[in-house]
Amino acid sequence: MFAAIYRNTLIVARRSFSTHAKEDAKVCVLGASGGIGQPLSLLLKNSPLISRLSLYDIAHTPGVAADLSHIETRAKVEGFMGPDQLEKCLQGSDVVLIPAGVPRKPGMTRDDLFNTNAGIVRDLADACSRVCPKAMLGIITNPVNSTVPIAFEMYKRNGIKEQDAAKRIFGVTTLDTVRSNTFVAEAKGLDVSKVNVPVIGGHSGITIIPVMSQANPPVSFPSDERAKLTVRIQNAGTEVVEAKAGAGSATLSMAYAAAQFCFSLLEAMAGVDGKIECAYVRSSLTDASYFATPIALGKEGISQNLGLGKLNDYETELLKAAIPELKDNIKKGEDFVNK
Repeated sequence: MFAAIYRNTLIVARRSFSTHAKEDAKVCVLGASGGIGQPLSLLLKNSPLISRLSLYDIAHTPGVAADLSHIETRAKVEGFMGPDQLEKCLQGSDVVLIPAGVPRKPGMTRDDLFNTNAGIVRDLADACSRVCPKAMLGIITNPVNSTVPIAFEMYKRNGIKEQDAAKRIFGVTTLDTVRSNTFVAEAKGLDVSKVNVPVIGGHSGITIIPVMSQANPPVSFPSDERAKLTVRIQNAGTEVVEAKAGAGSATLSMAYAAAQFCFSLLEAMAGVDGKIECAYVRSSLTDASYFATPIALGKEGISQNLGLGKLNDYETELLKAAIPELKDNIKKGEDFVNK
């Protein structure tokens, strides 16, 4: 049943955000001066859903904030720079998005990013859990399979109940769905605005599982084409890194996807029903304690995990291959905090 709800709702809502939101919704971007942070902040500034946009980074934030503040839209922009201003930046936040960290370069895997980015997410999640524990937290910083468990462990360490943290901490995997929609639409000659392909699992390599059997409208591919398309979706981030030839990773598409997720979340928090996004969250659906699935969003965060749905044999094999990798990634994040 979840598949029908997911398909019918998301296709209509995905690209047609209403203006329903809190009258005083504050969104905070941590890492706002970076390759993802700047275009993400621009997209957020253009949204009527947001009244206050709070930007933080370790450098250049006042300039980014001043630049954005000249745009003739509703959101008032403030810039904060350096650790001593982090808590002030976070105060009163409804949603916090974290794109902070170093990007991938050619030849790097997401695991290569771990040592630097793990510490960044740990420190930012620590501040969020103390200053704005009821805010929704969207983790963009890679490797998401590990950084989301890091954030969750920091919330637990600071006394946040596990059930509360589980409802409010999201790994933003929307880009995997965006890519799947785009690639499937291209392959079938479909209107991409009317295509939806749910993506489950994690947010890197073989942990990314596009569930093409649940696509709307229904699509089918010969087995060799399906396998090739799956691999392209799984390695799409590397495709961008290599195309940029050392100049960066997927920044613009990630900013678009993160903004889309944020808008859905803000509308759900304002009481708009039927807001559904795929996200990597605390989960008991598989042997992995974090897992991405379609999530129904509500006023308090996750209102319902819509599950995996019915997988075909090919997707079941993808799931079997993903679980050991996911479990290793999760343990790596948890061990980073707890050791």
